[in-house]
This record gives sequence, C-alpha cells and structure tokens, in this order.
Amino acid sequence: MTGALQMEQPRTRARLHEPVSPLAVPANRLGVASGGRIFEKSKSVGGGWAAAAAVLPDGRLHLQQGPIDIVAEAFGPAEAVAAAYHRAVRRFATVLEELVAELPALRSEDRPLQGEIAVAMSAAVAPFRPAFITPMAAVAGAVADRVVAAMAGPEITHAYANNGGDIALLLTPGAELTAALAVTGGLDRVTIRAADGVRGIATSGWRGRSFSLGIADAVTVLAPTAAMADAAATMIANAVDLPGHDGIRRRPARDCQADSDLGDRLVTVAVAPLTASDRASALDRGLAAAEGFLARRLIVGAALYLQGEARLTGRMKEVRHD
Repeated sequence: MTGALQMEQPRTRARLHEPVSPLAVPANRLGVASGGRIFEKSKSVGGGWAAAAAVLPDGRLHLQQGPIDIVAEAFGPAEAVAAAYHRAVRRFATVLEELVAELPALRSEDRPLQGEIAVAMSAAVAPFRPAFITPMAAVAGAVADRVVAAMAGPEITHAYANNGGDIALLLTPGAELTAALAVTGGLDRVTIRAADGVRGIATSGWRGRSFSLGIADAVTVLAPTAAMADAAATMIANAVDLPGHDGIRRRPARDCQADSDLGDRLVTVAVAPLTASDRASALDRGLAAAEGFLARRLIVGAALYLQGEARLTGRMKEVRHD
C-alpha cells in the first residue's frame, strides 16, 4: 500500500515551488487556539504514512499525511476556532485513505467514482472535456475544499485551507481575505471578497513538481471552488504552448513517471529563452482558453505568466502590484 500512496502524486497538474499562499489577515481577528498542540496522529494507511495534525505557534492548523500537506486557518472567537480545527482534523483523518481506495479510477477519464472527494474531483473536471483531463487534475483543490468546508460553523467568519498552493476559501457575508501570488516579476496580491464568487485559487505551470503539457511558468486561476480552479489552471497552463518549437524539450510522461495518468503524452521538461513574438503567441493561446472558460463561468479570473510577460483576464485584472 505504501507504493500506492507514493504514486498518488497528482501528475496532470503542476504547482510552483513558491505557490500561492494567503498573507497576514485582518488585525482585528478575535483570537485562535493556542499554538504547538498535537491534536492527534491517526493510524497509518495500510502500514504507510500516518496522519498528523498540529496547531502552529502562529495559530494556523497544519495537516499532513504522505503527499498531502495543508496549512489552514479559521477566524473567530478562540473557542469557535478550536472547534473548527477539531472538525477539520476529523475530516482530514480519512482523506488519503479515500483517495487511495479509488486511485485507479481517478487516474482514468471516465470510470465511475463513489467517494465524496472523488465525485467532487470528477465534477470539477467534467466541464473541461472533451479535452483530455482526469479527475487527478482537481485532487489538491478538492481536498482543500473538503477541509475548509469542515471548518464552517458558528462564529467562524472566514477561513482558508492551503493545500500546497491550491487554496479553498470560506467567506461569510462581508468577509474578505488577501492572498499573495508568487509569480514572475514580483509578489502580487489579490483580495477576495465574499461577494466576488471566488472560493478557490490554484496555480499550474511546467516548472512545478507535476507535469504540464504547456510552457507557462505559472497560471493562477480564481474560481468558484478550489477543485475547479485546480482543473482550470491545469487546462490553461496546457494551452500556453508553442507546438513544434525547437526550443522546447518534451518527454513522454510515462518515461518521467511510470504510473502517470498522462501516459505517453508529451510533457514539458525544458524551455529555452523565447523571442517576444513567441512569448506573445504562447500567452495568447492560453488567454483564449482562459477567456473561453470565463465566458462559461467556469472561472472568475486568471493570470498567465511566461518568461517575464503576463496576460490577465477577469477578476485578475484587479490584482494589486505592491
């Protein structure tokens, strides 16, 4: 079973080494649970990794098991936050086991799925077909969605769950959160308000720890859920491309990782410095895909980055450059 857990790494998507991450939040927060306490260590999954949960010294909740590493935070009175964290820990305890149980089906395009997270992953990728995409394109976002949903409760005004850069948001009326976007050229910030309809942020690109069919350094997407943002970021990053360009090296995904759900599809492994014309062409391809998704209300905004140049659409046009 340990081997299966290692193969669980999502490979139809990518994250930056410096992923999107929430910044410091409102100064008027009412307090959090005390730091440093270990909530629990669950039994290992099939003799593999054990789940661990702890409240960090700064009041954030850290959840970790195998490839899943989440930092979450809820806002409200200390007692309400402590209760929210306990709910999140209980929900997290079975997440990896649920995913491993359906892993072969999650790596396929059209096999039936049963679990709550698996069904959410399938629903998130379905609108992007008939293009190739498997539910694994939404795994990190779907897990973040489940964790943040568990934190909802009395007196919790807002919360987030950051799963390796794919972020799910909980915002009650009037609440907002500001996120920092790690992108080429500096640190940009976007403030998400409850009325914006954004509950997920995700980033994809060829430089991440997972595979991409395109050449984007980064594509960050705002969407109604983290699972949808995750899937859309994958698809837009794939669309930022220059097919046949001799400065781009690709390899079959299966040669890079034997169990990849991308099979023999060619994934990007190197991109040479591009001309201004080539950068514009690749970014415009991705922007066309993003604006198509925006028109269908699958996303709320997107920012596309390639070798120092960017394209923005939707809500991302309002990003602050500090």
